[in-house]
Amino acid sequence: MNNKFDVVVVGGGPGGYVAAIRAAQLGLKTALVEKQHLGGICLNWGCIPTKALLKGAEVAHTLAHAADFGFELSQIQFDIQKLVKHSRDVSARLRDGIGFLLKKNKVTVFEGFARLTDVGKLSVSGEQGETALSASHIILATGARPRSLPGISPDGKRVWSYFEAMVPESLPKSLLVIGSGAIGVEFASLYRSLGSEVTLVEVQEQVMPVEDAEVSALAERRFRQQGMDVRTATKVTELNRHDDSVTCTLESNQGESETIAVERVILAAGIQGNIEDIGLESLGVATEGSFIRTDDWCQTNVVGLYAIGDVAGPPCLAHKASHEAIICVEKLAGVSGVHPLDKNRVPGCTYCTPQVASVGMTEADAKAAGRAVKVGRFNLQGNGKALAIVDSEGFVKTLFDADTGELLGAHMIGPEVTEQIQGFGIAQTLEATEAELIHTVFAHPTLSEAMHESVLDAMNRAIHQ
Repeated sequence: MNNKFDVVVVGGGPGGYVAAIRAAQLGLKTALVEKQHLGGICLNWGCIPTKALLKGAEVAHTLAHAADFGFELSQIQFDIQKLVKHSRDVSARLRDGIGFLLKKNKVTVFEGFARLTDVGKLSVSGEQGETALSASHIILATGARPRSLPGISPDGKRVWSYFEAMVPESLPKSLLVIGSGAIGVEFASLYRSLGSEVTLVEVQEQVMPVEDAEVSALAERRFRQQGMDVRTATKVTELNRHDDSVTCTLESNQGESETIAVERVILAAGIQGNIEDIGLESLGVATEGSFIRTDDWCQTNVVGLYAIGDVAGPPCLAHKASHEAIICVEKLAGVSGVHPLDKNRVPGCTYCTPQVASVGMTEADAKAAGRAVKVGRFNLQGNGKALAIVDSEGFVKTLFDADTGELLGAHMIGPEVTEQIQGFGIAQTLEATEAELIHTVFAHPTLSEAMHESVLDAMNRAIHQ
């Protein structure tokens, strides 16, 4: 086999496999190296299977409110193993689909662990031994993994990372979730909806620290209403592991200490890039923390070497990785009209209950940047569709530049907001101002009408509030 390629991609996640397919579509001889599972963490252990599990949480939430729709339910039984199997089956099906797409596009796939050996050269360690590859362009898409805290690391039994949290053998009666970012609150929501007693601990002053303060405040209130014990401005200072429980010492920012006992702990305190043992040091590749430093075109400081996705730094989101993949490949292939990624326009979605979605600046960000801001809000209690489905706790918040009308940011909390945020994303891409959004016709009755009302409210023209 001729192991010289135009492009070699290291990592088969949502950045890597997309980069490989696009490179092949552009006529470049392309190879992809993956050490374990096509689809990466997102498809196998993150985005996709968690949503399959969270569908179970949504069903549980619906059953709990069945009486609102005239149903009387009794003897409801739940089998967590069936829910876990559903999530794994979904991942397997999509993983097979990625394999088909790579084959269809004539991408050569190598199974094994890749290391850079020189500029434009790789060595792949697999079951068949060592394989040497060379390429004019090498794209690193090695992803990231859960980050441990000093003295607090997963053991796979009592203290879980998201790997173990996705395949529990049984439903824990109680658990502590450390970290209230997207991963933390999704697991907290999942297990609370299924019946576990959940304590959510966040070291920052608000849950979901990257979100707009008003959204975070409502999310925390809803979590508490669901029976979740939420501790903000609090850190876990010590864990003592026992046969089938964990004793956790919590300390508030005011120095107050408390000890609680739970069956399991989920560590969701962020992620770190997979940069170890892949040959970066030998080539002098610039890094920043646990991430590879890149320019606007995903290029590293080494000629012909690129990095995309989580390993290239935040926002660590699958859709950001896929978008970077297209930019990187099209730029190196000489495609005209390629634009750098504006990371401020990457939407974020969290699939807890209630759902949270956002794009662009928060109000605090905009004011810190010195922007004069017009703020619009619309409460879902004034939305007919939300009332009809008995899910009207939430709102839409929009931010516009007071001078130019530019849409600076949008923040949503409530039912299906993760499906609606793309409307604001499209508006930003098209550089729509409040004028175009005001004159856009929104269908009725829909949840998305609240988006329109929020825009109207920013201009003091709201109709339904």
